[in-house]
Amino acid sequence: MSDCCSTNNTPDNSTGRTAPNKHICPVNGKPYTKIPRHTIFHHLKQPWLWSHDDKEHEEQNYYFCDDPDCDVVYFAEDNRVIYSSQLRTKVGIKERDNSNELVCYCFGVTFSDAQLSDAPKAFVIEKTKQKICACETRNPSGRCCLKDFPKR
Repeated sequence: MSDCCSTNNTPDNSTGRTAPNKHICPVNGKPYTKIPRHTIFHHLKQPWLWSHDDKEHEEQNYYFCDDPDCDVVYFAEDNRVIYSSQLRTKVGIKERDNSNELVCYCFGVTFSDAQLSDAPKAFVIEKTKQKICACETRNPSGRCCLKDFPKR
């Protein structure tokens, strides 16, 4: 599979320092996985307003909260948060009625598409093997979308 579906336990590319792979969401108190900072830039409504004025904030690592009951989508080690209202992308796995929400942001597969047939998942698996995916950028979670497909 492509790099987008592998786990990265190396130092953070943007900061050069090693960060914990999991961190506690400051709102719901549950641990979540680290994501690449560039993923956030691709989903913010106005990324140019997301400034990091000092070096300390610039070196923060960010995490993705997938809890549908929590309005936080991204949060930093220093507990700064980014809410779903600040994003231009709907986060399918956080939606209550997610039947028409995306599970695959690279190829536009909805939850209901994936429930009705095995074909969408097979297609995505094949394209991922061919390294024709961009999950790290397109998926708000920054991870491979195959994990988000419903169990059949």
